[in-house]
Amino acid sequence: MSEPTLRLERVSRIYRQGEAMLEVFRDLSMEVRPGELVALVGPSGAGKSSLLHMAGLLEAPSGGEVFISGRAASQLSDSERTRLRREFIGFVYQAHHLLPEFTALENVMMPQRIAGVSRAVARTRAAALLEELGLALRLEHRPAQLSGGEQQRVAIARALANRPRLLLADEPTGNLDPRTSGGVFDALVRMVRAEGLAALVATHNLELASKMDRALILRDGSLVAGEDLQARMGREPAL
Repeated sequence: MSEPTLRLERVSRIYRQGEAMLEVFRDLSMEVRPGELVALVGPSGAGKSSLLHMAGLLEAPSGGEVFISGRAASQLSDSERTRLRREFIGFVYQAHHLLPEFTALENVMMPQRIAGVSRAVARTRAAALLEELGLALRLEHRPAQLSGGEQQRVAIARALANRPRLLLADEPTGNLDPRTSGGVFDALVRMVRAEGLAALVATHNLELASKMDRALILRDGSLVAGEDLQARMGREPAL
């Protein structure tokens, strides 16, 4: 069996609020393997974003360890973590965060240029990704000229630009209407499968979560397998 792309081993997250300590979660363990699409489901405030930030090496856990392809994050220098984030991890957020003064093509070229890829190679890769996502006629459009669904497709292309091995998505369709949300999600899944990535996707949408390979439910500081997610869909419209 292949080594997990992402492994969290007994991680915890505790925030200080004045004199008080707020424990978001403790002793959580999970893994995501290459080619696997995993849903992270839970109510607002459960700690989904904190868990994704730790998985993406944006913040350190209060306890436990994060492993990226077997490498312990705590043993990496700041520069090594920065390089790993840039070259190994792709991020998709609920808000697309596109640069408004640049075209769709330039937005997807940007992370590649920062990583040292030549302009010609970056342009070819960006155009191919955008065309695969159905935006062949929108390459020269700026974000303000694109619909919400189109902007999020550009954000997905940007996240995949540097050929990451791990994709982390935080409510990637949360700002979209149901019809557009389904189309963007289908595009995300298609690209994840095509690129052979490990993907962890935080979502409130139980219908979308049920379409992934498996689901993990984060509630009351605990992380449990969501085998009953389909059954819960009949009782709960959302978490």
